[in-house]
Amino acid sequence: MSENFPNLILRPPLFYNWHIGIRFQLGIEWTRDYDYESNPYLNGVYKRAVSLFKSLHSQDEEIFIVVDVNDFGDGKPYKNRRRIISPYVYRRTVLYKMKHTEMPYIFPEDDEDGKYKTHRFTLECKVSEIKYIPLLKAICNQDLGIQPSVFHRIYLINIKRGTIFHVYDGRGCDLLAASPKSISDIYKIYNDWILDYDRAEIDKVFN
Repeated sequence: MSENFPNLILRPPLFYNWHIGIRFQLGIEWTRDYDYESNPYLNGVYKRAVSLFKSLHSQDEEIFIVVDVNDFGDGKPYKNRRRIISPYVYRRTVLYKMKHTEMPYIFPEDDEDGKYKTHRFTLECKVSEIKYIPLLKAICNQDLGIQPSVFHRIYLINIKRGTIFHVYDGRGCDLLAASPKSISDIYKIYNDWILDYDRAEIDKVFN
């Protein structure tokens, strides 16, 4: 992590924290009528998130799943490390490798009294060991009130390729890279999915 992304603070908005990246739009043409499962909007969100993930990760590659859990000192910190990811792994023995770090709240500007904390859980595993499609769907569900949902911030780090993939909710996702070359094919293939608001800055990196 420190070799590929020196001095990067792993927190949203991830795209604006690093000089090489792409911000993709996942959800398009949402309406209030789409408040049910398997609606056209949500199916489109799922398709984009899963397609991007598959293009970035092969089944035999090692990745790090990083999960940040907020602790506001209200007695409700989510410290059961297995329960966070357990629905999304094929074998529970994989969870024994999960590591936990307690750190100062990742958004210190919102913690004037210094009472909040962030629990960071890190799991190293192979792509083939995780149910990444249900995981991605649960992340995308969080802003639409559809279950199952995952409300914690989850980053998928590919050390070999030097990438960080972060779906922040059904609206979009950020892809960071150690070098433009490592994601230039993604930039070309999924160019139509790039968020127009940031397109000019993204184009400068790859052209």
